[in-house]
Amino acid sequence: MNYTQLVAEIQNYTENQFDTTVVNTFIQEAEQRIYNTVQLPALRKNVTGTTSSGNKYLGIPSDWLSTFSMAIVNNANEYLYLLNKDVNFIRQSFPDTDSDFYGEPQYYAVFDNSAFILGPTPDDNYTVELHYFYYPESIVTAGTSWLGDNFDSVLLYGSLLEAYTYMKGEQDVLNQYQKRYDEALLLLKQLGDGKNRQDAYRSGQVRFPVQ
Repeated sequence: MNYTQLVAEIQNYTENQFDTTVVNTFIQEAEQRIYNTVQLPALRKNVTGTTSSGNKYLGIPSDWLSTFSMAIVNNANEYLYLLNKDVNFIRQSFPDTDSDFYGEPQYYAVFDNSAFILGPTPDDNYTVELHYFYYPESIVTAGTSWLGDNFDSVLLYGSLLEAYTYMKGEQDVLNQYQKRYDEALLLLKQLGDGKNRQDAYRSGQVRFPVQ
């Protein structure tokens, strides 16, 4: 289901010709709710960067929401995965800024909304590989999306929930939309948090029993 088809279905179900700005809000609110409920490969992004020798900070991508993993590639061409810590841990563990205490980073923390802090301070220009969670481009602006192509039911009923709430519709109809949305979301969770996570190594990832 593409954007045009989705809008047409929302209008047909609700029997309401919404203003474009309003219906776009319904869709984007539904996308955000879904993306924060289920872990999907389509929400993962991988980028590489480079540390600077003597600079303990590393820039955060503008679309970053949370980190799955961060690794550096050392001089032996080996991947070394960094452990996520608090800023105060890194400050306390590596308080000396003298170059004699620089080394291969072992830890990282979110310093602010634009930078990570590394510990110890890098002693070289290391390649960094970051896997992170982000919101993909909305079907509203892209015209198509992974959800629209592969799981349009959850996107449709999520949008209908937003639309019917906006309309202050009857509770029994709203309950039906909620029921259909929950059923579709359950199937999506079995895929995203179940089948796609059965062999996940990282214990921090959400896992959902596969039926």
